[in-house]
This record gives sequence, C-alpha cells and structure tokens, in this order.
Amino acid sequence: MDETTLKIIEGLFTTITNANFDNESLKTMIKNTEYDMNKIWQGNEDVRSLKSLILFGLKGMAAYAHHAWVLGYKDETVNNFFYEGLSALEKDLSTDELIALVLKTGEVNFKCMEMLDRANTETYGNPEPTKVTKNIEAKPFIVITGHDLHDLKMLLEQTKDKGINIYTHGEMLPALAYPELKKYEHLKGNFGTAWQNQQKEFDNIPAPILFTTNCIMPVKDSYKDRVFTTAAVHYPQCTYIKADNNGYKDFTPVINKALELGGYKEVQKMPGINGGESLTVGFGHHTVLSVADKVVEAVKSGALKHIFLVGGCDGAKPGRNYYTEFVKQTPKNTLVLTCACGKYRFNDLELGDINGIPRLLDLGQCNDAYSGIKIAVELAKVFNCGVNDLPLSIVLSWYEQKAVCVLLTLLYLGIQNIKLGPSLPAFVSPNVLNVLVDKFKIAPTTTPEADLKEILTK
Repeated sequence: MDETTLKIIEGLFTTITNANFDNESLKTMIKNTEYDMNKIWQGNEDVRSLKSLILFGLKGMAAYAHHAWVLGYKDETVNNFFYEGLSALEKDLSTDELIALVLKTGEVNFKCMEMLDRANTETYGNPEPTKVTKNIEAKPFIVITGHDLHDLKMLLEQTKDKGINIYTHGEMLPALAYPELKKYEHLKGNFGTAWQNQQKEFDNIPAPILFTTNCIMPVKDSYKDRVFTTAAVHYPQCTYIKADNNGYKDFTPVINKALELGGYKEVQKMPGINGGESLTVGFGHHTVLSVADKVVEAVKSGALKHIFLVGGCDGAKPGRNYYTEFVKQTPKNTLVLTCACGKYRFNDLELGDINGIPRLLDLGQCNDAYSGIKIAVELAKVFNCGVNDLPLSIVLSWYEQKAVCVLLTLLYLGIQNIKLGPSLPAFVSPNVLNVLVDKFKIAPTTTPEADLKEILTK
C-alpha cells in the first residue's frame, strides 16, 4: 500500500508546474498506468472548472506530502484522500458534490501542511529570526533551490570540510532559519532573487545548481552543464541524482563540479529587486506567537491598526509589481506577514518596526501559509472573535498548484475577503467564480492604492 501511495504522490508531484521537462522520464513513470483523463476534461465548463480546482489542489498537496514523507512523516487521512480525490474525478458528480469535494481538498491540505510543519520543526527545530546575506564569497560554492530541506541536509553533510560554500535560492531561503541547518557554517546566505529570474542570474554561473523541486526554467546552454536535478525534477541533458533504496543521495558529481568551476574570483554583491543586500527570515508561528502579547498590546493601544498576509507564487507576467507597491504603501502602523516565492517582490525592503516587532515578517515557504493561518486562529482566540473579525487581510498571488491548494484551505476555513491576483485563474468558470465571490467574497486585485483604501476603511 505504501509503495502504491508513494507512486501516486510522486506522479502528482512530477506534473506540477516547472518540475519535469524530460519526456523520457515521464514516459517511464506513466507506463502501465490506466486513468481516463477525458473524464476530467469532458462535461460543461463548470464541471471542468471544479475538477481542475480539485486536481490542481491534489498536485500541490502531493508536493507537501512528499516533503514530509522523506522525513518519515505520513498521515492516513492525507494518503487516503489521494485515492478518493482521483477516483472522484472520474465520476459524473453534480456541481454541489464537486464543490463539497473542493472544500474537502482544502480541509485535507490543511492537515497535510500541519504534518509538514511538524516534520520540519521536529527534525530541524523551530525557525528563528535570522539575517541572511546576499553577498557571494570568492570560493567554490553550490546553489541549492527548491523546497526540500532533507536534500539540503544531505548536501550540507557531504560538503562540510570540503572548502565549498552553500547558498540557497528561491523557496530554499527559509532553510537558513532552522537551527539544525544553520549550524553548518558553510551554509552562507542566499543567491539571487525569484525563480523566474534564474535564466539571467544563472547565466555562466561559476558553480553548480541543484534543483530539489520546482521551479526550474528552461535551461540555457550557458549553464546546462552545471545543472543537477533530483526528486521530481528532471531536465534533458542535465544530470539526475537518484536516491538509493534507503533514500540516500550521493551528491559527489555536484561537489566535483563546484571544485572544478571554483566560484567567483572576488566577492559578488547580488541585491534584491529593491536594492536590499540582506534578508531576514525565520518568523514562523512559533516565533510570532511567542510575542503574541506584544501584538495584542499594540492592537489595543492603537500602535498596530492592521495585519496583511501578502504571499503566494511569483511569476514574470506583467502586473506582479502590484505586490511590491502594495507592501511599500502599507501604513507604518501595519504589519506585513509573507510566505512563498512572491515575497521576493518586496522581502529586501526595510519597513521598520512597531514596538520592536519588525513590520515585515517572513513566515517561510508556500506550505508555511500554515503558520499564517495558525497565527490568525490563535489571535482570534485571544481577541475572542472569529478570524474574519480580526484586523487581518489576505492578498494572494497565484501561479501554480501549491497556490491553488493553499487557496482551497483558506476557503475551507471560511476565510473571506481574499484579494487574488494579478489576474484570476483562467480555469475558473464564471459560474464557479460567482460562487466564490458570493460565498467567500473573493475579489480580484485592482491597484495598490484602491485596495489599501478599501481594506483600511472597512
């Protein structure tokens, strides 16, 4: 049963956005499988829309389940739902039945995110506030990107005392806040900015890049010889690092490439998109809730008027600078919580603090939306009100399946008035969108100025 479940999880994970570009590996994976995809895509547009929400939610949840699985954490409810959800997509279900399944996908994903949070914190400790440099030292180094902390830990073990520095990239950035990972002195900082800039930032890089999960952009010839992939990530003509039967991965080819290339000859400064030379990470729910009394005091005194959760996936589509401008324009008496790769639009900004609490709090990866939810739920308990009654607004950027499953979790929890952008998902039909608007008051983003005015004058 475990073997079959893992194959399902790996299959869903492999087909997530920008993970596998290798047709041969995909053919091997789908050999001897039978699943009628026409059952998903046939039918009216509302049925296709709802089934798409469920399927994309399952894909995002599979990524989270896989990260937990490699650390030895599994959940029967989560695993069983992969079977339930996929089998339901083949059935002729009513719109009401599909809407119920959409919300159940969000419910199970919440349990999955909680499991992954527990797996990461019990394995690597609770994240702690950590200042991260964006400067790259003049010596051999390896860039590791993606979401899988287990792969990073193996790489750190295999590179210690070898004169090689390790830099995170993209969604691996939050790893620098975990005590059991940051204790490795050669885990130095973060390379570059968001995933969609990798073709420019990796151009002729004098170091190898290890992709542990999505997102990998089409690889340019100028650095194809130094790209290594593992887990769900495959790319033609790039070396794939496979795990043995015990889950161990030998990163010797990556290490040898780092020593061969030698790194930069002098220190490189790689500021963020707003010019910042450092980032601060590590504000998970454990850290934020440890100062909950200060947050409550700030709200009661009027020093803190509102909390924004601005997060989600990033991309290259025009209009995503909305999130940079939105955060820049948030009043000084507000906090901004953020998670996922969308934060690269503004995570190098210096926003100051409120009574010693930094105004910009990086919760972590996309799955760390769980931290944001937990913070909101606990604050609601303190104020003896519902989450929707808190001075809290969610501004979400969507791009791929993980953002979909996080959105479904927010809907399951009944959280309303979510701003979603920079454009609404194309696979959501007008009728389904109307349901989301009527029931959950989801609204598209407009302009930073107009949205801030609307939120703060309610």
